[in-house]
Amino acid sequence: MKPLLLALTLAASLAAGLAADQGMWTFDNFPRKAVAEKYGVQITDEWLGRVQKAIVRLETGCTGSFASPDGLILTNNHCVRSCLAENSTAKRDLVGGGFSADSRAAEIRCQGEQASVLVETVNVTDQMTRALSGVAPADAARVRNKTLTTLESTCEAEAEKAGAPLKCETVSLYQGGQHWLYKYKRYDDVRLVFAPEYAIAAFGGDPDNFQFPRWCLDMSLLRAYENGKPASTPGHLSVNWASAKQGEAAFVAGHPGTTQRLLTVAQLKAQRDVFLPFWLIRFSELRGRLAQYSKTSPEAARTATDYLDTVENSLKVRRMQLATLLDDRLMERREEEERKLREAVQADQALKALAGEAWDEIARAEATYRKILGPYTWLEGGAGFNSDLFGYARMIVRAAEESAKPNAERLREYTDAALEQVRQALAAEVPIYPELEKVRLSFSLERMREYLGPDHPVVKRVLGPATPDERARELIAGSTLASPKARLALFEGGQAAVNASKDPMIALAKAVDAEARALRKVYEEQVQVPEQRAQQAIADARFKVYGTSIYPDATFTLRLSYGSVQGWNESGRPVDPFTQLSGLFERATGAPPFALPKAWLEAKPRLDMTTRANFTTTNDIVGGNSGSPVINAAGEIVGLIFDGNIHSISGGFWYDEEMNRAVAVHPAFIRTALENVYKVPGIAGELGIQATVKNTAR
Repeated sequence: MKPLLLALTLAASLAAGLAADQGMWTFDNFPRKAVAEKYGVQITDEWLGRVQKAIVRLETGCTGSFASPDGLILTNNHCVRSCLAENSTAKRDLVGGGFSADSRAAEIRCQGEQASVLVETVNVTDQMTRALSGVAPADAARVRNKTLTTLESTCEAEAEKAGAPLKCETVSLYQGGQHWLYKYKRYDDVRLVFAPEYAIAAFGGDPDNFQFPRWCLDMSLLRAYENGKPASTPGHLSVNWASAKQGEAAFVAGHPGTTQRLLTVAQLKAQRDVFLPFWLIRFSELRGRLAQYSKTSPEAARTATDYLDTVENSLKVRRMQLATLLDDRLMERREEEERKLREAVQADQALKALAGEAWDEIARAEATYRKILGPYTWLEGGAGFNSDLFGYARMIVRAAEESAKPNAERLREYTDAALEQVRQALAAEVPIYPELEKVRLSFSLERMREYLGPDHPVVKRVLGPATPDERARELIAGSTLASPKARLALFEGGQAAVNASKDPMIALAKAVDAEARALRKVYEEQVQVPEQRAQQAIADARFKVYGTSIYPDATFTLRLSYGSVQGWNESGRPVDPFTQLSGLFERATGAPPFALPKAWLEAKPRLDMTTRANFTTTNDIVGGNSGSPVINAAGEIVGLIFDGNIHSISGGFWYDEEMNRAVAVHPAFIRTALENVYKVPGIAGELGIQATVKNTAR
């Protein structure tokens, strides 16, 4: 087949695949024509601009949206659980009991949380290409990091000079085929306004997670503050309490975390054969340890809930990801797609010179990755030191060392642009639970010793003659890093303070840092940089064959997906896209995780049992979309994404239009809760509920 004809054939094949509601599209390349043809909806520049200004990225790894002119942010309950936990005590459990601020003065600061709104994007691909042109492989990682840091610092300096400070981040799209500079307005003061009880927010618990039908009130409200006052957000989105009808077009705007749909077959096989099995074994054992600890006392259960929920959710995701990669249909499909693209490259002399060897380069890099994955994970990845206190210690030790270097030569986490976030994390009044810390740390030390072996120099240096349990106890008991004041004193004291510190966690972080950095260097120079270089060549070739009719993998940056309200067929039976309150009370057993809070049991006689609770759409989502608004063609919020069905987990690697579904909270469920269960007229009024609730001043 001639090169041009082959390219056209491939492009046509790709276009046919994209007729499905797939894709997490950047706002600058949204497929408006496809949406108009399929749903009869015209997406305008004004619509895109208004939505972009209303979407918030939360540092907890979630999304939110401004839902009032006074900085009110609608997001998920599970996205604020760390805030609830850090403000809880043994006598006041906000996770279990929920929270409602009766005035703005009563709103609680979420330490360490930040809300960022994307205000501008700039394509800097040419700058990156010029910077790396002709650079020797051994210098590529250093030059790349220096260039990225310079772009960010220059951007922030210019914004500061203009009197409108911004946070600037470089973003790689299309596996390195494009580089962008994203400019964010950041709110460092974020406060909790409302959150329902855990029992209704996560009704069904782990058994129902990634399942449907569902009845979860997984919503909460935060507020962004600026200069001590509620932020002014006139571009907020209004809520349409009637929501969307079955078959109606729906859009999801948010910050999907990570997808791997553009990886090569060699990279997918490394995930399947090495990374995922290794991850699943470690975390399955950890879950068992945490579950057993949770049963030792009510306080143990309270303090471990948030972390255990995260582990259990992640396990389901990783298990399904592995099952997806073990599915011959997916691997055969990806092998065929790769074969066709490689044929197109080989058939064109210019493309062959550009990317002919790229897949083989990635395969060689993946061979190195397989060799170093274990030690890299335990040491540089920190898996051998599973402790919040160790995390603080490493931040302090590395910040001291990196701060002494020129800004452009530092590790990317410790540039001038990033150090304020490091400082904020160290200053946050987040509670440390010593007994939970001991369980986590002793387990990780045990597993590190098992995998690396008792004679590994780091293992011998870390444990000495002590058992993992003994070492964990002395490290946790002897550390002062649970105190924000102690952490900040070391951070601000720099290298001299770190060198003088007697804190055992600081000593531990220093003791393992050389080996960890050495592994990081190998990873960056022999895996990351060669793969980025090869991926960029493949991306360039893909652009030449397909144009820009494809979307990039998710990178926790702003994206927009399109779809409609739909159910699906499961084992030959139709699944209705809506659930109602009647099903919630029918499913309730009185025992966790199917026990309803007292407020809901008492409110039952006055509730309309036909009120819709949750619903499903065909929108393409992934982790990070938690808290994303579902938006209609009029630009109104008609739902709140909080999960996907079990089939959606495979979306990390591909999109199955027949089975992948996003799961959202219905606005009517939220309205019922605010009006008839919790009776919070001030909050309801701020969200625009006027029919039966007086909008009282807050």
